[in-house]
Amino acid sequence: MRKVVPADFLNQGTFSKLEMLRLFSLSICKCRAFTAIFALALNLTAQQSVPTPSISLPGSQSPYLGSQPETKPVPGLLQIGFQDAIDRGLHNNLGLLLSADQAIYARGERWKELSDLLPNFGVRIHEDAQTESLTALGFKSTLFPFPLPRLLGPFNYMDARVSLSQSLFSFKQLEQERAALEGVKSADYTLKDARELVVLAVGNAYLLAIADSARIETANAQVANAQALYDKAVDREKAGLSPTIDTLRGQVELQAREQQLIAARNDYAKQKLSLGRVIGLASGQDFILTEKAPYEALTPLPVDIYLQRAYASRPDYHAAEAQVRAAELLRRAATAGHYPTVDLNANFGDIGITPSQSNGTWQVDGGINIPIFAGGKTHSDVIEAEAQLRQARSQLGDVRGRIDYEVRAALLDLGAAADQVEVARSSVNLAEQALTQSRDRFSAGVTDNLEVVQAQESVASAHESYIDSLYAHNLAKVELARAIGDAEQGVERFLKGRQ
Repeated sequence: MRKVVPADFLNQGTFSKLEMLRLFSLSICKCRAFTAIFALALNLTAQQSVPTPSISLPGSQSPYLGSQPETKPVPGLLQIGFQDAIDRGLHNNLGLLLSADQAIYARGERWKELSDLLPNFGVRIHEDAQTESLTALGFKSTLFPFPLPRLLGPFNYMDARVSLSQSLFSFKQLEQERAALEGVKSADYTLKDARELVVLAVGNAYLLAIADSARIETANAQVANAQALYDKAVDREKAGLSPTIDTLRGQVELQAREQQLIAARNDYAKQKLSLGRVIGLASGQDFILTEKAPYEALTPLPVDIYLQRAYASRPDYHAAEAQVRAAELLRRAATAGHYPTVDLNANFGDIGITPSQSNGTWQVDGGINIPIFAGGKTHSDVIEAEAQLRQARSQLGDVRGRIDYEVRAALLDLGAAADQVEVARSSVNLAEQALTQSRDRFSAGVTDNLEVVQAQESVASAHESYIDSLYAHNLAKVELARAIGDAEQGVERFLKGRQ
């Protein structure tokens, strides 16, 4: 957890078990976004229509949390805004680059299927020089009135020929090419969905970074407050107005706040490294974030409107639909293994001893191939294609249900986070008022500084809750934009409270 508290401070009883449980629950909530990214990345990988060779290493992370970094750092301090981070992620993120390669692979597969339908031309120039053994062919000298030579030749001939082969009709190949075309469409939609996922990954990393930056600011303020409390306790002890325990308690509080500041700075530096990895900054690039944690209320629309927009816009849903169409075409192609095919082969060329003593020859043949029995191969192809079609339809139904869940879950998170922001704001105001009053009471000698320490703990807890609620509210907006398929174009609008 971000908060570091020394053991002796816990022993003072000023840090309750309830507070520890609350901070632990907040740390779990902060892992929710990265868990969602991993889950989405795994789903996206499972939906790829074009398999590519890969090696899974133990502990390997999602490709959407990595990138192909830029080669050289930019001189000076680089300023990065939210949109700039997204643009860099859409250019360098590893998950998107891999999806782009898979789209290219799908186009190659489609050309492979198309090549079976297009004419195949070839040119071959052949020169033959040889000798022939009459003895090896069974000729014997005793059968002829004259002696036979053992070898004939050498003699030669040349042949230059153009050949053409063409499938005039093959319903199976036609359906396979159409299925490959649907595979290309699915890969293109998957590439668009990868861009949406990159926006989610970059947005989450940026929001975590500015949340850590806000924690540094609050930690600095709390260190200043603790320092003032400690100085006040020292002065009162010297004046004989307070016991030594107040000074010790103030020193413990100051050291706890200093530890919290150290941890906050370290978390911020590490989160900046994570953000740099996601957006592909060069190694060692120094940069600052130009935006603070924004808060703009967003009035949600009815859930049915969001669902309609999601089913119309979500690329992963369209990719799943294309996979179903491809599976249906492959099922028809497998059945077409029972159908006749019509083929044509032709060649034309010159053959002779030399080019000047050659003769033109040509040949054209065509035929119909009628399959009778292929040992059950066609039947096995049909069974396999039917199983793949059922899987594709099941996956489409799962994607539709997942979209419904993600939209509704994002709306629930948005509403809960908005309420948490309002409560956290009120808690900050109340905690600061209580801190002011406890300071006044301590200065007036009405109470010891234990009350002030506890009030400072309440202020720190209230600020932490406020930062967490702001992060959760903004992340819910990003997740809602992703859930309806509008993350790349609409994430900034959502963060500014517009739809």
